[in-house]
Parts: sequence; C-alpha cells; structure tokens
Amino acid sequence: MDEVEFILEETKEGMEKAISHLRKQLTNIRAGKASPSMLGSVMVEYYGSQTPLQQVANVNTPDARTLSIQPFEKSMIGEIQRGIMHANLGFNPMNNGESVIINVPPLTEERRIQLSKQAKAEAEDAKVGVRNDRKNANNELKKLDISEDLLKNAEAEIQELTDSHISKIDEIFNVKEKEIMTV
Repeated sequence: MDEVEFILEETKEGMEKAISHLRKQLTNIRAGKASPSMLGSVMVEYYGSQTPLQQVANVNTPDARTLSIQPFEKSMIGEIQRGIMHANLGFNPMNNGESVIINVPPLTEERRIQLSKQAKAEAEDAKVGVRNDRKNANNELKKLDISEDLLKNAEAEIQELTDSHISKIDEIFNVKEKEIMTV
C-alpha cells in the first residue's frame, strides 16, 4: 500500500510542477501592461560576467505603459541598455542620465493573436507534462505486485488527478488569454 501512495504522491508533485512551470512561462508573455517580469530574461555584462538585470538594478512600473530601471551603479546605464536591446524584446530603452526608461507600446491585434498562440502552446506543453506523469505512474503501478482492485483504484485516482490538473491548466490559460486579448 505504501508503494502505491508513494507513486500517487510523486505523480501529484510532478503535475504541480508542470502547473508552476506554466505560470512562470506565462508571466514572461506580456499582456499590454508594463510589468518588471517582462525584463526577467535580460542579462547584463557586469564586471566581465553575464548577470540578470534584477541583480544590478531596480525595475519599477511608474504607470501601466512605462518601465523604469534604476541601476545600483550609474556606470551600468549603457550596459543595461545594451542588455535590453540584446534580449530582443522589441523595446527601445532611453536613458536620462539617472535611469533607463522604456515606454511599452500598446499591442497590435496581430501581436495579441501571436501572444495568445504562444500562451496556448505553453498550456499544451504543461498538459503533455501532466499526461506523461500519468503514463509514468500507471507504468510504475503495473510493475507492483498488487491486487487487480487496488490497481484499478490507484489508476482511477491518477486519472482524477490528471483531470483536475488539466482543468486547472485550462483555467490558467483562459485567464491569460483574456488578459492578452483585452485592449
């Protein structure tokens, strides 16, 4: 019985990881409003090594369309601008001598559709991950020396977990899609 519970617990953890990974991936897809997480992938040359932007500057959103990056060292302004351009996010950073300012352009309808497709692909990847966890768990259960009834019950429980996680993924995607498509 313990082996079955262990497999169920492992499967649930794997499915939860798929959902948390999906949430993380979706924060990188911008939905019109400026957000510090938009610059999460930006790396900056700092004393000879590539460093995440958050470690060399504060990123704030003074309003819904603006990102303000305040470097910890003024000498980093040029490197921060280069890092943002190099990240190829479609932003045009400007500096005022004190900080780097980015005006976030409103999304075009075409871009919204692209971002929605990207979010859907991320959701599909998460579903594939959940289904793989289900398949692996069912395979592990079949290797165990347990009664037919116990096997059927455990498989039913794994299917319930799968269904609930897939509906959670759909829910997360629908919220993100609505966010992207809202002008």
